[in-house]
Amino acid sequence: MTHVDVDVDEVLLQGVRGYARSVTDALGLRGECSYVQVERPVTAYLAVDGRLPGFPDRDTALLWDEDRGWSAAVETHSGEDLLVVAHLEGDVLPPPAVVAEWARSLFRGDRRVPPARPAGAGELAHRLGAYVGGMSVPEPRRA
Repeated sequence: MTHVDVDVDEVLLQGVRGYARSVTDALGLRGECSYVQVERPVTAYLAVDGRLPGFPDRDTALLWDEDRGWSAAVETHSGEDLLVVAHLEGDVLPPPAVVAEWARSLFRGDRRVPPARPAGAGELAHRLGAYVGGMSVPEPRRA
């Protein structure tokens, strides 16, 4: 078996793009509603339809970053940074169906703010490799 060196940053970028597409599909969204930032920390932005309870006049977005996972945010009226109103509990990289159900629960009025949960870049790249077509990523080395 041949070992191939893998560019972890490239796996993160391509994996997040595929992951964001999968979450977009799970949410039933169409068109160009997502953006992936290529600089580290890798992040994703998904514009979603609808308004969150308590924010009837603000657009809603789902945000993902490699350190904290998923957050829900609302646009500000001043064009400043988004206002984060909820975080998805648990895994930094949950299955797309879990993200979609969490987002739907937010629109029903169920908001939760859990503690942050960091993940190592090697483990995250390995898991994101599943969202990159045809790229095999080795398991991270354990200490």
